[in-house]
Amino acid sequence: MVATGGGTPSIQYHDIAEQPVTSIVASPSPAFQRQQRHCFGESIPGEFPLAANPSIFLHVLTCCNMDPRDLAKLEATCSFFRHPANFDPDFGLSISELAALDMCQKRAIFKPMTTEERNLLRQRCGGSWKLVLRFLLAGEVCSRREKSHAVAGPGHSIAVTSKGAVYSFGSNNSGQLGHGTLEDLWRPQQIRSLQGIRIIQAAVGVGRTMLISDVGRVYAFGKDSFGETELAGEGSKFVTTPQPVESLKDIFVVQAAIAHFFTAFLSREGRVYTISWGNDTKLCHQTEPNDQKPYPLLGPLENTHVVQIAAGYCYLLALACQPNGMSVYSVGCGLGGKLGHGSKTDEKYPRLIEQFQDLNLQPVVVAAGAWHAAVVGADGRVCTWGWGRYGCLGHGDEECELVPKVVKGLSEVKAVHVATGDYTTFVVCESGDVYSFGCGESSSLGHNIGPDEQGNRHTNVLSPELVSSLKQVKERVVQISLTNAVYWNAHTIALTESGKLYAFGAGNKGQLGVELDRNERGNPELVDIDLS
Repeated sequence: MVATGGGTPSIQYHDIAEQPVTSIVASPSPAFQRQQRHCFGESIPGEFPLAANPSIFLHVLTCCNMDPRDLAKLEATCSFFRHPANFDPDFGLSISELAALDMCQKRAIFKPMTTEERNLLRQRCGGSWKLVLRFLLAGEVCSRREKSHAVAGPGHSIAVTSKGAVYSFGSNNSGQLGHGTLEDLWRPQQIRSLQGIRIIQAAVGVGRTMLISDVGRVYAFGKDSFGETELAGEGSKFVTTPQPVESLKDIFVVQAAIAHFFTAFLSREGRVYTISWGNDTKLCHQTEPNDQKPYPLLGPLENTHVVQIAAGYCYLLALACQPNGMSVYSVGCGLGGKLGHGSKTDEKYPRLIEQFQDLNLQPVVVAAGAWHAAVVGADGRVCTWGWGRYGCLGHGDEECELVPKVVKGLSEVKAVHVATGDYTTFVVCESGDVYSFGCGESSSLGHNIGPDEQGNRHTNVLSPELVSSLKQVKERVVQISLTNAVYWNAHTIALTESGKLYAFGAGNKGQLGVELDRNERGNPELVDIDLS
């Protein structure tokens, strides 16, 4: 198997002769009487030493996409898997390490890296390709990297296909749809100026959109500002087609999060950068509002591998992958307790949320609403904290929670994805079922809707309830996105496993992708676009 990467010569991982599986399986075995089996034989008749053809085992480990933790267990239980395999590109690597390197090579963000960049990443991850693979896989789990996805912005929507094409629709008063005009769109339209560029991530804000390509470039359009508030003053410049952000050209970006007063970026190596809102060193640096230079988040995250970022009203969450497990850090405004440290105090430097250790919960997905936050654990539990207005925390009341608290109403299901909005929360389960709770304004929760669009669809929901309207579409939901902005009517987008997109909630600007005879839609409406 040969792996190549941009800027690097071809690397021979291992030399496996191509032959049909049947020829291997059907080969007659000698009729020896086996008395014992060892990983490393001593030339005793009847033994099958693993060392006889390690290429086969390397091939199996790679093709089975084994988890890095399982590779580590193999090394711990059998010396064959931890001895040097004498294969390129590093004769000192074990079979397990080579398998991890081979699987890293399959990741889109790893392929363009030079040999020097790969080795630096390996050192940063602790000197092991298994830890590098764990870091890369963790990022894919929480952000749908390299997969189709959709985001519901304040008045507009962005959809990215599995091939990297981008569609936009809805409000376009700042050029945030990227079509070169300021006209709203009621139907999805592909952004033609991006042809030849594969987009893997999208982020939205008020009047602003950012797209990230598979080579780490960031394209922005809409309001020409990285730190404008929702109620921005006059004088904003509009960019109506995607333009590369030159200040980020030396950073390979894999994710962006548009917040209030600042914008955050995550690099391929797991570093977090922010632009704007540095006055009074609110985010570890002192900058002017119009400064477009990215600054790294200092403090504990300087030497920590971050795999996902999420931004809400004046605060940022960072999901970190560390040798001892996953953890969450928060920084910014602590109003309502949304930083999760047991108080409402602001934090100028990222601070570890310690409550997850007490709960024995390994976070795998984080979500930051305007005033509250949520996490999904590896075991499927969901935690929420922050301002509980309208029941957006799902604990049956509207009280603030200053530290993460497990949502008991979801104890019978296993969650895999969570999304938060202004005062709303959606949870996607392993089965494809979806639960929601919080503010019912604009029909964005999808509850209490009859076939005739009647019913009390604006009711606030204090505890998790099954979104029966999505159940009726008979499609397995894999991702949910909802409007995360104050002062905007909310809408919700649901992506199914087959690549279909459904939308409901406020639709007065065309953000649902369908033309309505009313300002909102309570039942999920199929959007005329295929994201598969």
